[in-house]
Amino acid sequence: MPLDTRMIGVAYNIPPQPPVEANTEWFDAGAVTIGVEYRALDPDSLYETYKDNPDQLREMLEKSPDGGFTDQGVSLHVKSTADGHEYLRFDVFDGEPHYHYVHNNPAEIINHVVGFDTAAHGDDMMDFAIDCIRNRMPSMLPKATGAHVVAQLDSNLINQVMDKVEALARRAQADSRAAHALIK
Repeated sequence: MPLDTRMIGVAYNIPPQPPVEANTEWFDAGAVTIGVEYRALDPDSLYETYKDNPDQLREMLEKSPDGGFTDQGVSLHVKSTADGHEYLRFDVFDGEPHYHYVHNNPAEIINHVVGFDTAAHGDDMMDFAIDCIRNRMPSMLPKATGAHVVAQLDSNLINQVMDKVEALARRAQADSRAAHALIK
């Protein structure tokens, strides 16, 4: 299937920062495995991720805002169970929520990042992300070169797993917001 070049957002030639396994709970949903992670993104952790690849480090630094990327929130990871590649990621961040199409092409890294548009999708990115994983994954995976996974998806199993994913993601989000309210 040819790549759809009409996508909105920003394409990076660096992979997204990998999930921190100690902070991620994974749920087997058959053809896909879905992860829930609470992420705290900061310039130091990004530097550590890319420091061993000068080209990726340079691109990350060039595209970083003044002071670097700093944000936090729940990330929902969607990876193929068979090959372990993360094709979709939803970063339900407090500052700049967004989602990723992570192409699986060894010859060229394409990490397509799309900002969450509240005018188009509503005020709650968590609702949007949960709905995308439950209902839109078959149309989203091909945009990340994951078309081969679509035929293997079991929507009943995904919905069962998403009940657990949603509960954990919302709890992590609420706990974080409550902790920040105490600090302020």
